[in-house]
Amino acid sequence: MKEIVLNNRKNGMGMLLLFTLLYLCGIGCVVLGGVLLDDGEAIGVLALVPGILWLLIGWIPFCGLKVLKPQEALVLTLFGKYVGTLKEAGFYFVNPFCTAVNPAAKTRLNQSGDVDSGKNGGLNVLLSGQGQVQVDAEQMSKKISLKAMTLSNSRQKINDCLGNPVEIGIAVIWRVVDTAKAVFNVDNYKEYLSLQCDSALRDIVRVYPYDVAPNVDTTGDGIADEGSLRGSSELVAQRIRDEIQRKVAEAGIEIVEARITYLAYAPEIAAVMLQRQQASAIIDARKMIVDGAVGMVEMALERLSENNTVQLDEERKAAMVSNLLVVLCGNRDAQPVVNSGSLY
Repeated sequence: MKEIVLNNRKNGMGMLLLFTLLYLCGIGCVVLGGVLLDDGEAIGVLALVPGILWLLIGWIPFCGLKVLKPQEALVLTLFGKYVGTLKEAGFYFVNPFCTAVNPAAKTRLNQSGDVDSGKNGGLNVLLSGQGQVQVDAEQMSKKISLKAMTLSNSRQKINDCLGNPVEIGIAVIWRVVDTAKAVFNVDNYKEYLSLQCDSALRDIVRVYPYDVAPNVDTTGDGIADEGSLRGSSELVAQRIRDEIQRKVAEAGIEIVEARITYLAYAPEIAAVMLQRQQASAIIDARKMIVDGAVGMVEMALERLSENNTVQLDEERKAAMVSNLLVVLCGNRDAQPVVNSGSLY
């Protein structure tokens, strides 16, 4: 379906004045015909009948007057045939028998500019974990918003490439760029976008580990890399955006940006993973302490040898190294011990 933009219909004000004038003329004809009939003039029928007919059907042309605000569009059909789309702000006049089409007019996603405040009654529907979709009982406007909208995806529980369940949420900024595709190529472009966001998120998250893991290929080139959900969030978000765009291009939707808004291990394994991270941090800290202590012991032995402060044999060097390592690597302050005798 190819979009047809109607830009030559901005004559709404002139047509409004014309139809108003004709309606006033119809009223005048009725009054004039009534006066002539009261006077016994048969010619009054020629003025009365057209006036009455116009008063009965003269309101129909007013249905062709359409007003659009900036960043709004109206898709028009005439007896089932696509006529065109009004996209620019202005006052238009179209065929009064044209009807506006917007299958997603009643669909309310959890997104900016399209959120139900809860004041109006409606039917709540849960759409594939994508957050709450509310359908209002009242008839919504058939106009299609061309503004950039933010779809706030609810948190999804997905297994990463290592099988660990993680919770992740994204925010997708999108807008309609082709109204004909959005209306006619899919049943409901808002629900379609919501479902495709869910599918694309799962497809991409399953490729990455939560944190850097050895022997994991996230790019598909057969070489292990350091990609991860936590460390490569920008790259992951870009891949999610590209995947969603590929899926919704047929619906005339452009994905401006996708961002990860929440990322964490699932509650059932969060405590275990926290202990694992704490153990890893303790090991790294101990390794740093040991490296520093060994360096300090080597420096002490070198300084003692250079200055000939004391002559130490191998056994005494081993004892001093042991004592220094205990002091430098211990978690508690060392307790001084005075040795008044010999080591032998």
